[in-house]
Amino acid sequence: MGFFWWFSMIAIFHFITAKLISSDPSLSPPNKLSLTSSEFLNFANKREVFDWMVGIRRKLHENPELSSEEFQTSELIRRELDTLGVSYKYPVAVTGVIGYIGTGQPPFVALRADMDALPIQEMVEWEHKSKVPGKMHACGHDAHVTMLLGAAKILKEHEKDIQGTVVLVFQPAEERDGGAKRIIDAGALENVSAIFGLHVLPNIPIGEVGSRSGPIMAGSDFFEAVISGKGGHAAFPQHSIDPILAASNVIVSLQHLVSREADPLDSQVVTISKFHGGGAFNVIPDSVTIGGTFRAFSKQSLMQLRQRIVEVITGQAAVQRCNTTVNFIESSLISAVINDGKLHEHFRQVAEDMLGEGKVNNEMKPIMGSEDFSSYQEVIPGYFFFIGMEDASSFGPLESLHSPNFRVNEDVLPYGAALHASLAGNYLVKFQQHVKVATETGHNDEL
Repeated sequence: MGFFWWFSMIAIFHFITAKLISSDPSLSPPNKLSLTSSEFLNFANKREVFDWMVGIRRKLHENPELSSEEFQTSELIRRELDTLGVSYKYPVAVTGVIGYIGTGQPPFVALRADMDALPIQEMVEWEHKSKVPGKMHACGHDAHVTMLLGAAKILKEHEKDIQGTVVLVFQPAEERDGGAKRIIDAGALENVSAIFGLHVLPNIPIGEVGSRSGPIMAGSDFFEAVISGKGGHAAFPQHSIDPILAASNVIVSLQHLVSREADPLDSQVVTISKFHGGGAFNVIPDSVTIGGTFRAFSKQSLMQLRQRIVEVITGQAAVQRCNTTVNFIESSLISAVINDGKLHEHFRQVAEDMLGEGKVNNEMKPIMGSEDFSSYQEVIPGYFFFIGMEDASSFGPLESLHSPNFRVNEDVLPYGAALHASLAGNYLVKFQQHVKVATETGHNDEL
């Protein structure tokens, strides 16, 4: 009797364990990808597809538009979606476009590309240089739009295999004006289960990607302060109240917020990037305007910096007998980009399947740059990653983002298009598999 009792207990244990593993995707061995990542990359690398993407990127680069002014950009996107036979909504958040590929039914997964350029005069001399004085795609958003259109082409080609709906988010105003929040407020992401976004980076080798679970980009805010004194002749400073001296003391004191008040293990930045005051060598001005940015990885740290910036500017100016007004730029507060842990595992599997294990940096160091992609992550699970462009042997060194000498290595376009398509398509496959298992076992968890 003892033998049969132990045999029964062992059989029951194995049955329960098998059920638990089959009902939890995080415990199951990875499913073979139904939509093959390598096939997507091969498709994107076809000469006709690559040339098509290069043509789009160069048209966008020649005609950059600033935040909330992306009318020609939006028109080009809609024209290409019409050619591909992709349905879309327009306008969304004034210039935004939301496309749809798949069944039109749940589940929904989103892919996002930002559209806007920067107020920078391009210094790169080449055939497709910006035609608009003082405006340039210096952050690679022209490449981002192109890669999302490339993903649309791939997904449309494989639409019969899509088990749900891929939502294409062409977002305006990432650089300013809170474009992501406006997309959300317009209801464009209702019922979307997850969203993916990418950014080109010049210091990662071509064919490689980097990201991490958890915080990957800092939150940020911007401020401007007017420090007012009393102007007069520079030869008689005793008859004036010098706002330049006051502003100088303010700037030095602001640096102490990080060096002496912040936890050294809690990365923070305060940078003064604007200082305007005076117009003559022998005149003390009435006022000085300074401005800058502050960054941190938590809302609590951002709010603490905001409070102390006001106190330091006001207090230090008062020491020099000056008055101040401090303003925080409307809609400039951006939360940190924090990647969802389960989506990180999905990204790792898809990226390694496409590029190879050695080409995926899963523990990329967080950076102090900010991105309004975080607005999406505040309402749905989201994942943001960086894709490399560096190829010194054939393309030479690349300048940093936001530089007037910034260039895009167009060999990155197939990688971004294929990764976008594979992340979305295979997310829907996994989602459907999980829904099936959950239905069978009585669980209702999301992926």
